[in-house]
This record gives sequence, structure tokens and C-alpha cells, in this order.
Amino acid sequence: MTPRRPQPARAHARQMPDLRPWLWRMALTGGVILAGAAQVFAQGAEPAKAEGEIITSHAFSDLGAIKYGPDFEQLDYVNVDAPSGGEYSIWGRGSFDSMNPYSRRGRSPALSTIPYERLMTSTADDAYASYCLLCTTIEYPESMDWVIFNLREDVTFSDGSPMTAEDVAFTYDLFMEEGFPSFRIAVKRMIPEVEVLGPHRIKFHFSPDVPRKGLISQAGASIVFQKKWFEETGASLDESRLTQSPGTGPYMISEVDAPRRIVASRNPDYWGEGLPLNKGRFNYDSIRQEFFADSNAALEAFKAGEYTFRQETSSLTWATQYDFPAIDDGTIVKEELPNGALPVASGFVFNLRKEKFQDPRVRKALGLMFNFTWTNETLQYGLFAQRQSFWQNSDLEAEGVPQGLELQYLQAVSDMIDPEILEGDAFVQSPGGSRQLDRGNLREAADLLEEAGWEAGDDGVRRKDGEVLSVEFIENNPSFDRIILPYVDNLQRLGVQATYNRIDDAQYTDRVRGHDFDMIFDSYTNSLEEGVGISQRYGCEDRDDVFNPAGYCSEAVDRLIEELQETDTAEEMQAYVRAIDRIMRHAYFMVPVWYNDTHWVAYYDMYEYPDTIPPYDLGSDNFWWIDADRANALRESGAL
Repeated sequence: MTPRRPQPARAHARQMPDLRPWLWRMALTGGVILAGAAQVFAQGAEPAKAEGEIITSHAFSDLGAIKYGPDFEQLDYVNVDAPSGGEYSIWGRGSFDSMNPYSRRGRSPALSTIPYERLMTSTADDAYASYCLLCTTIEYPESMDWVIFNLREDVTFSDGSPMTAEDVAFTYDLFMEEGFPSFRIAVKRMIPEVEVLGPHRIKFHFSPDVPRKGLISQAGASIVFQKKWFEETGASLDESRLTQSPGTGPYMISEVDAPRRIVASRNPDYWGEGLPLNKGRFNYDSIRQEFFADSNAALEAFKAGEYTFRQETSSLTWATQYDFPAIDDGTIVKEELPNGALPVASGFVFNLRKEKFQDPRVRKALGLMFNFTWTNETLQYGLFAQRQSFWQNSDLEAEGVPQGLELQYLQAVSDMIDPEILEGDAFVQSPGGSRQLDRGNLREAADLLEEAGWEAGDDGVRRKDGEVLSVEFIENNPSFDRIILPYVDNLQRLGVQATYNRIDDAQYTDRVRGHDFDMIFDSYTNSLEEGVGISQRYGCEDRDDVFNPAGYCSEAVDRLIEELQETDTAEEMQAYVRAIDRIMRHAYFMVPVWYNDTHWVAYYDMYEYPDTIPPYDLGSDNFWWIDADRANALRESGAL
């Protein structure tokens, strides 16, 4: 594959999507992905000939064909001739005080998960399939009552000791004993037992009373800890610590300077070198992350060459502060690259646990005061589209009037939903207007509050039964000040006692985890393939889970989720999700904001990437590489 030099992009910008929620949740769950829907047999698998016939395969997909067969030699989007070497360096905001990402205690950075691998892994160009990584094959019956992982015999931890089925079973038991409560309860409900069958053979048993769909993917997403390290150190999963157990991954943490710096170095004895899944990947000798108080301080450090790759997060910064000499002379490349991933469903989340937010008219009135058009044009340089759906720009997005299967599924829960959902178009958020305070939205919002009993007094403040309608926004990222403050101002014009409170990281974490907030900017990370995991985000049983910041609960959505998990085709899965999307948008528990379909990056002119960026991953930390000659030239010039 011929590498293509990155080309400068036009100067345009976006306001960042808030990545805290999904990073935090991934840390709390150990990176387990709850995916699932209908069963299809893996490409290359031996077809079942009778009920209960055992299927053996290198991969598994709940929906659709598997892209890579059992004898594939490399991933389509990598450059297998990419040179190895150099350092990939990035920045992080704030600080950290723990390297244990699987505990509620302490703040751990995303890089703390890098030493650990999963039994199966996904690729950046296949939305549905999981491929054996720590295993060679999986075995499962047609009934999918269990799955056996045949582990690779050459897998070793970074200390050189072999990984065995005992390590896999130990990790499962550890999470079931000390993992985040909602996670271990959910997993135990699906996977009650893990059984060691031999040194390199382990069986995951599935509960008889849960849907089969998604369970194999769930088991395959399990990470593996080293049993010996935990037993020798006495370490707990639920503790804040700066030490880590050895992992099986291509990188191991080599330097921890809390709260300023983390360095991960290549494991020279990595077992997976040359594996078809890994060819053309993990090309850096080291990955370094430097931490700064805010984006402005980090940008100045970037200009000074303290780190070399920056994925921009602020539209203001991107549009106005990338005009320094290193950009003009080509030392630093500024570029826009395509992003085909499902947009994160981000926005201002209502805490539905609060009595004042129980009436949907109140929520919609408050939402009308967020003026997307003015925010986008004035603060974000007109570079965004307005997000409407929880599954924006995909086949899972509800549009227009419900039809076909989607209508059929909605009719089945018609006694649980507003009839308007069946008869009208999917709810669409008002775009607002070109002035900060849109007068039409203000009048509509005032009417909604009047209908809900919140009347404005002589002082202009809205009250109901003597109680003032107050709304506090909390945030720990100063980049959001310019977005939230005009929204607060608009709400005050409506008669709402709105306030904005920016707090430190630790306080923010405590308050969000304790549900001690009115509104926050947060996200729901959804999937192109929905199954078991959707209940953790939108199901009533898990309404107080970290995956569901709003505390959303709907009897109709619960029913549809239950039926979704029994679907047999992609068409059925998509129709169920569209029906759920329509109900949730009508419920309006989040004020939707913006989305973008590009990655914005700036980097020192020493990086290369393959001809094609795959749809689901930018891959700058994975399958990009460094041109050593250009890196040396930058150092000799004093740029680095």
C-alpha cells in the first residue's frame, strides 16, 4: 500500500463532543462492550447440520457477513510495510491520580487501559464482527447456550509469563466480586459461570432465561488480568493505585509521573507480532501523554514541540488560533479527515430523578431556550449540523411518520405511549434563530410553562406552589463556558432561576456519580448494532446506572428492548431501534446539540497514514507511523 502524505485542510472548526462519559464508562466496565442482536453464522464457520451442532469459527457476528475470513493475511486499511519507531505524543486535560481504570476511586486516564487485551477484538472497517485475538477459535452450539474460547498457547504477559485459562477465569471472578455494582449485576445475569476446561480452553455459560443475542460478543469482549500479580500483591480491583498488573498488549506503562505525564513503551517481546490482525499496527516505540490544566495551555505546549499530535476539541481555537508560523511554513500540518463513526448522542441532560423535571412540557420549554442556530453561527463558526436522533445519520434514525415494521412495533405498545408518536413526524428540535434569544421560542416556552403551572410573578421569576423554578448547570471543563452561559442567560429571560457552576474535576465526578445535579452536558454512546447493552443505557432496571445519566425509564422502551433482543434480521433490529429513537426523542430527556462527521487534527510533519482512513477509527495511535528522516529534520531545526 502506497502511503499518502497528509495534506493541509481548510481552516474550519468544531466545538468538541464531550468524551468524559464514554471514557469514564469504559473504565468502569473494564472496556466491556455490550453488543447484540440477531445471530448469523461466521464466514468460514462449519454450518450446523442438526439441532445443537457445534459451530467452530475464528470470528463471530450477531448481524451481517463477516468481512475477514479465517485465512485473511492483513486488514485492508493498514500499511504492512509501515516502518516502526518514534514516539507518538498527545495531551490530556486536567490531571490523574490513579492508574487503575476499573475502580470508582480516583481519576484514571484513558491510556491506563493500554496494557490489556480482550479475548476478541473488532476492526475499524467492520461494524458488527468480533475476531479472535487471544483465542484461535471459538466453539458454540446453535442454541448459543455457551461459548468456548480456544486460547492461543503463545500468549504471554509483559513479564514473560504465559497466559492461561486460569487468568481468564480469575479476571471474571475479580470483576464479579469487586467490579462496579451495576456492571457485575448485569454481567452475572447474563454469564453466571466461567469454567476452565484446560490450560488453554475456557467456557462461558449463559443464563437460560436471557436472550441469546449478544452474549458471545459480550464474552469475547472480556479483558484478561494476570492472576499471579493480584495474588502476590494483594491488590484490589476497587482501589486507587499507581501500579498496574502486567498485560498481554503490545505496550506496557513505562513511566507514571502523576499528575503530569504517562509513557507507554513497546513490549519488545510482544507475543502478537506478525498476527494478521496486528500487521501494520502498533508502529510507535512509545506513546506519551502530557497533561495540562486547559486547552490553551496545551496548545502553547504544542507550538513549543512538547508533544506532536493534537486532535482539536475547540471550534474557537481551531478557527482562530492555528495561524502561527509553524502552520504557515509546513512544520505543523492542519487537516480534516473523514469520520464515519456513529455520532455520539451528546447534549444537555435533564436529571429525571428531580421532581421539577417530571413534566415533559417543562423539559421542552427549557430546551427551547438553547438556540442552536445562534450558537453554531456565532460561537462555532457555522460548522455543525444540529443533532436530532440518538442514532444520527444511520439506518437506525427515526424519520418522518412511522411506517412498516417500525409502525407495527409502535402499535404493539400503543397503550404505553403518547398517540402523537404514532401519528406524527419524529420529534425535531427547534433550530432557533440568528439572535441569541429567539422570540418565537421564548413565547412557545412561556406557554408550555404556563400550561405546566409555572407562572411568572411580579418579579418575573416562575413559581409553582410557592417553589421557584431553578436550574443549576455544573461543568468542569472551561471550554463549555461560552456555550452554557448564553443558554443560562436565555433561561433567565424566561423567568427561570438558572445558574452555572464550574467546579473541579473531583467534585464534578462525585456529584455526577451521586446524581446530585439538575443539568449537565453529557453523552449516550450508542452502536450501529444494538442488543443487550441498550438496556443499560435506556432500561428502567438500570435507570440509576452510570450509563444512564438522565435516569430515563419508559415501560414502552423496556418492552421494545426485550423484543429487540429476540430479532433475527438486521431489518428488524433497525426498525426496533427507530421505534425506540422516536419514543425517546418525544420524551425529551436531553436537549440535543450538534454533530460533525470529520476528525480535526494538527500534527508535526513527520506522521504518515495509509491511503484510506477506515470509517470507524482515525487510528493515529494505532496504524499511523512516523517518517524517521522528517522527524530527525524537525529535531535538527529545533522545532522539537
